[in-house]
Amino acid sequence: MNGTALVIAAMALVGVGAQGAAAQDARPDARMNFFITSAGPGKGADLGGLAGADRHCQTLAAAVGAGGKTWRAYLSTDGTGGAKKANARDRIGNGPWYNAKGVMIAASLADLHDPAKNKIDKTTGLSEKGTPINGRGDSPNMHDILTGSDANGMAVAGKTCGNWTSSDSGGSGFVGHHDRAGLRDDAPSKSWNASHPSRGCSQDNLRGTGGNGFFYCFAVR
Repeated sequence: MNGTALVIAAMALVGVGAQGAAAQDARPDARMNFFITSAGPGKGADLGGLAGADRHCQTLAAAVGAGGKTWRAYLSTDGTGGAKKANARDRIGNGPWYNAKGVMIAASLADLHDPAKNKIDKTTGLSEKGTPINGRGDSPNMHDILTGSDANGMAVAGKTCGNWTSSDSGGSGFVGHHDRAGLRDDAPSKSWNASHPSRGCSQDNLRGTGGNGFFYCFAVR
């Protein structure tokens, strides 16, 4: 092999190494046990119920190398239509919780539901890939995160889009604002988990009020 060929081969190896390093850098921090979904299932608030939402969390986590943990969606169900009532706060363990960059967003369940103590905002409310989620002022705004819950993580009756099985234009699902921003300068508009009900449950309805069918995922172990 002549000198030119050796240089080309060396450059190729460097390129492969850089790609490998980049892929490794894209992996979330090993402590990650909280994220916002980078994509919803695509059927509005029809997530396939809690089981379907949990699977979606698990699938997204597995895609970035965090599938060894057991993931749960932070979603409440109200018990209507024969479904079992569930409160989001009871589904996610006790903390502490870290985002994809290894930043703690809450030390405990009590802190998570304390507006002054939880650290979820636009800079820390990251996807499983470690990327920020569009908020108020971005185009499009996607800060409406599905929860079906009040500020304490308890189910809000009639605001769970048919217990996350409906993508109809009717109905409604309660949402939070991950960026802690809203049209009004009051506490509800700045809540990460309980800001307002959506206008409907279809994908277009969710987008129309500043969302995209995203939800929070937490690892319980």
